[in-house]
Amino acid sequence: MGRELPKPDRTRIFTVSNQKGGVGKTTTTVNIAAALASAGLNVLVIDIDPQGNASTALGIEHHADVDSIYDVLINDLPLKDVVAPCPDIPNLICAPATIHLAGAEIELVSLVAREQRLRRAIDVYSKEREKNGEGRLDFIFIDCPPSLGLLTVNAFCAASEVLIPIQCEYYALEGLSQLLKNIEMIQKHLNADLVVSTILLTMYDGRTNLAAQVASEVRQHFPEQVLSAVVPRSVRISEAPSYQQTVMTYDPSSSGALSYMEAAAEIAER
Repeated sequence: MGRELPKPDRTRIFTVSNQKGGVGKTTTTVNIAAALASAGLNVLVIDIDPQGNASTALGIEHHADVDSIYDVLINDLPLKDVVAPCPDIPNLICAPATIHLAGAEIELVSLVAREQRLRRAIDVYSKEREKNGEGRLDFIFIDCPPSLGLLTVNAFCAASEVLIPIQCEYYALEGLSQLLKNIEMIQKHLNADLVVSTILLTMYDGRTNLAAQVASEVRQHFPEQVLSAVVPRSVRISEAPSYQQTVMTYDPSSSGALSYMEAAAEIAER
């Protein structure tokens, strides 16, 4: 990748969220994480989507017998016991999701401090890394399920920034207002430090007027947050996970990989 990016002065924790499915949440999570890691930064991806797609794309085992983020949230297993290194990319580690997470929403309901469990696990893990002389994490990305249950609330409580991928299509802004209302509620009651810092336009098809129209509308509403990098519709991006890879290693010179590299650089330099 060859590009060095500046280290942040503290760990930046992002929740990648949009309750609309199919907008490129997981794809964005793993590719931005991979781009930052390949530029020399220490990155952790936490997969809290029961489907475990982020774990798959990073080549991390996540069958039912693997200790996963489920055990961290429900059984208080330390995060350090579940993180695994991504085989293709140095500096990138992942806390995998397993199918057990599908029932976690219900199990969390009765637990003490149920909204803060992920946040606490991350705090403890960061302190342990420091104590053991391991490098500080520069970025943490939490990949959420496309719903607003307790798993997503845990992610919002643990993060300081929200990254919203928006698909350049007709209904893009509809779901967004609902998402922003939910984030406002979290800010009011659970995590006052949370900000929507970054919006990334995904699945951009330059041949259509609609894509350009949606892009300019989103930029109008959120001039500060929208990255100038846009992610095109790309066969390479969608093929990569079936090889248990991100597009960064699957086809580093493709337009998809280059646009994620550009988006990652913008995020790091902000």
